[in-house]
Amino acid sequence: MDRAKYEALKATFSGCLKTRKTASFDDLLADVATDLNNKNVKIPGVLRWNLFWVTLDMEANDQLKRNKKVSPHQYTF
Repeated sequence: MDRAKYEALKATFSGCLKTRKTASFDDLLADVATDLNNKNVKIPGVLRWNLFWVTLDMEANDQLKRNKKVSPHQYTF
């Protein structure tokens, strides 16, 4: 994934999560898709997989927490 696409997804995801405080991946995916659509930003490829890759990277870098004890998993900062 190129840097521009990564940064766009990360910024949008972070903004959506800050608004919700805690949310499932599917809720955040819907928020990100809506936000990108409203901003008329096109992300090539499958948004779900690209966003999941970004969340895994953020989680690995301790920028994001995923609560695996609940179903569906919930994301927080």
